[in-house]
Amino acid sequence: MGGLFLGIDVGTGGVRACTIDAQAGIRGFASTALPAPRVDGNAIDQTPELWWQATVDTIGKLGKTVDLGEITRIVVDGTSGTLLLTDAAGRPCTPGLMYNDARATHQAARVAAIAPAESGAHGASSALAKLLYLLDHGSSGDISHAVHQADWIAGRLAGRYGISDENNALKLGYDPVARSWPAWLDQLGVRRDLLPQVLVPGTPFAEIDPALARTLGLPPSAQIAAGTTDGVAAFIATRADQPGDAVTSLGTTLVVKQLATQPIFAADQGVYSHRLGDRWLAGGASNSGGAALLMHFTADEMERLTPQVEPDQPTGLDYYPLPKPGERFPIADPALAARITPRPAEDHRFFQGLLEGIASVEALAYRQLAGLGAPRLRRVIGIGGGAKNEAWTRIRHRTLGVPVTVAEQTEASYGAALLALNGAPP
Repeated sequence: MGGLFLGIDVGTGGVRACTIDAQAGIRGFASTALPAPRVDGNAIDQTPELWWQATVDTIGKLGKTVDLGEITRIVVDGTSGTLLLTDAAGRPCTPGLMYNDARATHQAARVAAIAPAESGAHGASSALAKLLYLLDHGSSGDISHAVHQADWIAGRLAGRYGISDENNALKLGYDPVARSWPAWLDQLGVRRDLLPQVLVPGTPFAEIDPALARTLGLPPSAQIAAGTTDGVAAFIATRADQPGDAVTSLGTTLVVKQLATQPIFAADQGVYSHRLGDRWLAGGASNSGGAALLMHFTADEMERLTPQVEPDQPTGLDYYPLPKPGERFPIADPALAARITPRPAEDHRFFQGLLEGIASVEALAYRQLAGLGAPRLRRVIGIGGGAKNEAWTRIRHRTLGVPVTVAEQTEASYGAALLALNGAPP
């Protein structure tokens, strides 16, 4: 297959785009910053037109280094759970309620009373709670579609709305096992005509709108395909592709995701699964991670201490670092206290103990996933700032007992481009 494949990532801080060729080689990157969302307590929203304008600007920048006329297929990913309502022509009738908007507490309680425990629609920041909130509080115009951030951008490119994907639809209540909208949604009074048609990520559903193609310099034959969430796109970008392959994100928190052959759900621990064709991306998030390290050392101090770390000489300290009391996964205990004593006199030994402690939490997380039905851990690919620390990588390799590498590419836009290239996963 010739041509170029375009992935567009609509993230929290901006829009990023990546083009790749038929061999998955990167041909171009471009990005445009987004202003911060409006914040009013638990209400966090943004004007959807800002996403669109940043998308248009990013494609324009990309056109300065890449021949946009070679684009064959386009996939858009967006922040998980970000939702808006539109009219039949795709015009927004509401602001975009962002992924971390948590105003819908009353609606979340209604969902909790009806939805099965394994549903991804639980919580005040779920897309389903947001949909109920928007319906309860009215909107401008005649509502025809409930769409996620990625859905809306793809819809504008295609001139066709009401299409989503199995990953974005998860938090709206979609059942990825049955591959359908469940009957219990009717008990919440959800209008079925508002819910999008759900496709497997990477499935082409339309050619680009001809007028828009002329405006943007894209070929009228370019296909628009169903997208995914930014988190799934980032996983795809690592090229992890075999059951047992896992990706650990070492950022502010510790997030683990593992490719499995069956769905894994443990709502009380925040473990749920995205569908990737006939495979599943199971994951959970710990409160341990970078935020716990920053309680004790600055980034500069950690950089200075790292050369003194001895990865092959364990400290013997048995730490469970947390930034504050409370843990979600792999231990579900809202009152769990950090375990960071005794503290050695030497800062570098204390720092190493913290790194070992977080590695132990990571290992426990993968053991928990295995206990819930995940396949045997095969390898771990690291992403995030902490993955770049070579000493920590060696500690994690020793603790996990499997190969641990650092991802060559973690851009969600690259993952979206791979989805555009490869189509729906098998």
